[in-house]
Amino acid sequence: MSKKGVLTVISGFSGAGKGTIMKQLIEKYPYFLSISATTRKPREGEVNGREYYFHTREEFEHMIEQCELIEWAEYVGNYYGTPKQAVKDQLAEGKDVLLEIEMQGGMLVKEQFPEAVLIFITPPSYEELASRLKGRGTETEEQISKRLKRAGEEVAYMKSYDYLVVNDKLEDAVECVNQIIQNEHCRVCNCENLIEHMESELKNHSEGE
Repeated sequence: MSKKGVLTVISGFSGAGKGTIMKQLIEKYPYFLSISATTRKPREGEVNGREYYFHTREEFEHMIEQCELIEWAEYVGNYYGTPKQAVKDQLAEGKDVLLEIEMQGGMLVKEQFPEAVLIFITPPSYEELASRLKGRGTETEEQISKRLKRAGEEVAYMKSYDYLVVNDKLEDAVECVNQIIQNEHCRVCNCENLIEHMESELKNHSEGE
């Protein structure tokens, strides 16, 4: 019996540690990471096709027109989106798929995939969030200010997510996310193949008596 893959959306404030959590999940467990497309410039050390698929605005807008994305949104002047076909292929093969996307995108995924699990990552406090953004050393004070302002708007999405994970200690946050995903495999909606198998076997047994 092939198990049904679980589609998990991981979102959170910029600087909450989403990327680090995702990286550790992929290193420790056999999850499939859906790589997002974006028009933002690569940061130092990022590789096209590993962290993101980097595109021009023209290329990205063509993908929108061709309906090649599950969702897309514009964030701080850049497009972000999730290529559709790779996600569908992996779920069909029974693999658990992770999406790291913005909150608007998370809501769109939930509309198209009602069984998707939405997890919101947050630091324990505003002070910690500001400290992490400054500690990255990749953005100007103006950019950091924009991200903190955006976080103030994004907090409204927290109640729309299925789970909230506080990233205080990284190892604990990683294990918490992993446990959530594993527990989802026990939900009835994700056990249809097992249910059908049991129904068939019990029916055959009853008819054979």
